[in-house]
Amino acid sequence: MSETLKIVIPMAGLGTRLRPQTWSRPKQIMRMADKSVIGHVLNMFNTLPDSTLVEYVFIVGYLGDKIKTFMDEEYPDLKVDYVRQEEMLGQSHALYLAREHLQGPMLMVFADTLLETDLSFLEGEESDIVAWVKPVPDPRRFGVAEVGEDGMVSRLIEKPKSMDNNLAVVGFYYFSQGELLVEAIEEQIEKDIKLKGEYFLADAINIMLDEYDLRMRTEKVSVWLDAGTPEALLETNRYLLDHGHDNSEAAAQREGVEMIPPVYIHPEAEVDASVLGPHVAIGPGCVIQGCVIQNSVIEKNSQVIHAALEGSLIGQNAKVNGEASSINIGDDCLIDV
Repeated sequence: MSETLKIVIPMAGLGTRLRPQTWSRPKQIMRMADKSVIGHVLNMFNTLPDSTLVEYVFIVGYLGDKIKTFMDEEYPDLKVDYVRQEEMLGQSHALYLAREHLQGPMLMVFADTLLETDLSFLEGEESDIVAWVKPVPDPRRFGVAEVGEDGMVSRLIEKPKSMDNNLAVVGFYYFSQGELLVEAIEEQIEKDIKLKGEYFLADAINIMLDEYDLRMRTEKVSVWLDAGTPEALLETNRYLLDHGHDNSEAAAQREGVEMIPPVYIHPEAEVDASVLGPHVAIGPGCVIQGCVIQNSVIEKNSQVIHAALEGSLIGQNAKVNGEASSINIGDDCLIDV
């Protein structure tokens, strides 16, 4: 690709389904396995034809300053522009706020969407739009792509009532001309095309297909992961640990600790007299003593003493003392059981 590729990631939502974790941190900087949610999202772009011709656009809102601070500290070499979305008026509205950045080729991905895909094909991509899709048992919670006999997408349907078409759009798109997307969104907003008070991207894409004579195809994926709820985050944490995002061998060398792989134990965490795993992720600066922990994520600088945890999310700088089975506590909390 000879032009700079813009990668747009809307992340202005409140993350209400992940509270109490998201009262003090946006979900994009929560941990899964060996890195943050946004770190895993950024990993998806490692297969781009030319990673040097990439600029990111983050559309932020609630606690957006923490995302910028995190990126400055963890990814200082990435070029990132930040756009604020103060009102939650939908996907198209978010992209329209970033319109000054949307010229030429672009990718758009939602900030809690993880999938496995090889992006090297974009070097020779001839379609104007590509939507990544995955067949699902019940498509009614998603947008779906309607594909014609020629293999091209004829339209997108947001939250269909029928289950006849199961090709769910996974929240990952390529547009060869970002400026055409902006024009379609302008028309969508002018005509006030909404669903339940929000401007959905599917309607803007349908305008592009109906009026601009563009060609759109799908790209199927087999792995589509989510980090939008506690259950989904733990499930994705398990998948990542099962697929190479662990340090089980190094963790097993610690004395006085029994590890049941896969696990990720940050090198700067202190663990003593404990049984950890499977599917445990522990951040830097944590202190774990006399515990049995499985299927849990413990964020940085937290202490867990003499506790038995399963299916738990422990925020940053938290303290858990005593027996417990499954808990979800945010940052700076203290629990004595």
